[in-house]
Amino acid sequence: MAEAEKYSPLATRSELFAGLSSSVCTNILSTARPMSFTSRQVIYFAGDQIKQIFLLTDGRVRITQFSERGTEVILRLCIPGEVISELALVPGSRHSTTAQAQDCDLLAWDSATFEAAMERFPDLRSNVKRILEQRLHELERRFCEVATETVAPRLAHGLARLLDQIGRKVNSHVEINVSQEALAQMTSMASFTVCRLLANWENQGVLKLRREMIEIHNVPRLFDLCKAK
Repeated sequence: MAEAEKYSPLATRSELFAGLSSSVCTNILSTARPMSFTSRQVIYFAGDQIKQIFLLTDGRVRITQFSERGTEVILRLCIPGEVISELALVPGSRHSTTAQAQDCDLLAWDSATFEAAMERFPDLRSNVKRILEQRLHELERRFCEVATETVAPRLAHGLARLLDQIGRKVNSHVEINVSQEALAQMTSMASFTVCRLLANWENQGVLKLRREMIEIHNVPRLFDLCKAK
């Protein structure tokens, strides 16, 4: 129980525990076990049976898929408080994505244990359904961007999402810890196109490029680029 209470602050900001009482959160957390993964270690592969549910407590995780041609696409960068695995509502389901760690700590529930918790606490099941709906909506929105928008607003939208998700305010700018290659994978664009656009925006003072980091210096201008034709 003491171990569960250690993670209580995380539960207050996690989408999984939204609206649940502290006692219920502690009860659910007490049935999980902590795990750690090193950078680039694979947590699960696409096609694996869903045997565990993972909640990220520290670090970051990349959720990816590979196209038929072998091109890797980053679907999501998970941050602490997020559920990183698919949430199976049907027993025997399999992962449709691959999860790769970036030096992270997790809490893991066996699928049967998590299913029992959802049966016991209906609000937990409602949260799971809400998370699935939100992720489907996000994928639909990104598909619409790819299908209808030119490269500049698509890239701007990708940066805006990361700004909200993993942006960190530093002095007068916001830092996004992401490589240009990863950004290309997240927006379904060629790396050279992303590099060209970012260089142009750097010349305009919108952002500044660093190794594995993008500094946003003009947030209003970035949002304007999202609406560009």
